[in-house]
Amino acid sequence: MSSTQSPPTTDGSFDTLGLIEPLRRILTDLKFTAPTPIQAGAIPKLLEGRDLLGVAQTGTGKTGAFALPIIQHLLADKRRPKPYGTRALILAPTRELALQIEESIRRFSAGTGIRTVAILGGVGRSPQVQKMQRGTDVVVGTPGRIKDLMSTRELLLDQVSHFVLDEGDQMLDLGFIRDIRTIMAALPAQRQSMLFSATMPTEVAKLATSLLRNPVRVQVESETPTPDRIEQHVHFVEASAKRALLVTLLRDPAFSRVIVFARTKRGADRVAEYLEAAGIPAEAMHGNKSQNARVRSLDRFKNGQARVLVATDLAARGIHVTDISHVINFDLPNEPESYVHRIGRTARAGASGIAHAFCDSSEQSFLRAIQRLTGVVMHVAGPRPSAPLVPGATAEVVPMRPVHTPQQQTEAERPKRRSRRSGSGRRSRAA
Repeated sequence: MSSTQSPPTTDGSFDTLGLIEPLRRILTDLKFTAPTPIQAGAIPKLLEGRDLLGVAQTGTGKTGAFALPIIQHLLADKRRPKPYGTRALILAPTRELALQIEESIRRFSAGTGIRTVAILGGVGRSPQVQKMQRGTDVVVGTPGRIKDLMSTRELLLDQVSHFVLDEGDQMLDLGFIRDIRTIMAALPAQRQSMLFSATMPTEVAKLATSLLRNPVRVQVESETPTPDRIEQHVHFVEASAKRALLVTLLRDPAFSRVIVFARTKRGADRVAEYLEAAGIPAEAMHGNKSQNARVRSLDRFKNGQARVLVATDLAARGIHVTDISHVINFDLPNEPESYVHRIGRTARAGASGIAHAFCDSSEQSFLRAIQRLTGVVMHVAGPRPSAPLVPGATAEVVPMRPVHTPQQQTEAERPKRRSRRSGSGRRSRAA
């Protein structure tokens, strides 16, 4: 049974957390002057050897919260890894996040002799195997490639003393649960384990129960659920008219770089195909795509070849794209915290942003949950529903250009229907 703990009040420095002097000196050199709340709550408990369940949003300093105690423990333990072995294993859901974590660990351990290896899909495995030949202290990787190297005994986990599962909710959203359980089964029974997640749905809680032993739970609540700089609108529209509404909005050049969130992988593919047929360059991005395909989609979005990225919640965390003008929730998420992460892709680095949410009659409860969490009553764009969807919603109607239903679209606006055999085949059709 876990004990829940809010981050303690500190004196605003790393000196009271129990970190050794060499690590404090490195933090000073890196201009880290004060721990974040998740670091203040997690570091002392992890230094004690406790398992830990950390609940905090992306960008709160989670990597430092688990990396610094791991480095300190590894420095105190003089055992060296055997060939193809590692003493610590950190799993991340995406290649981008894994590389970010590995880079942070190298910075935190600079000059200490700690060695790290990134083991990732979507790139050649031979260089990774070569690095593992003499063993390493820390492996950071994605589940698929980790499992691949395990199967050929080019990655051995019998020396692992520290195991981290980062972004647990995103791991499950991407369908990694079987790979994770295979990896967990190969770990030594005596180890310190950590699970970090931005949200705590039932599936993640079950995974934590099987992974952690008597963990301490450190939870950091966001002081502002949604950034004040994000202008939020809701459109009450039936599901059959959502795609037409989306095309109408995207005709406005002000929608210069847009992320559209769909609930399912197949739904993301269909929306992206609809936009392409309407002459709006779009890419779909979700967990059924290979790493190379996801990298290509993201690169096309970053360099402006695709103005719209249609994604599942894969893109909500761990992927950073600047200058997002708008976020559109084509489907409202059933977890209100996911809405916060989604719209957080805009209004970054002090900029302002705009978020639009499409709400059909089946999503009214999702909208109520979102507004309870954020404390924000969205501006109603277009016609109101015949009955109030959210008690007390009194926001003024924000003038928007008229919304056409599919029957009202002009021939110029209506995309031509593609056959199932047409198109470049660039996108995955898997559900």
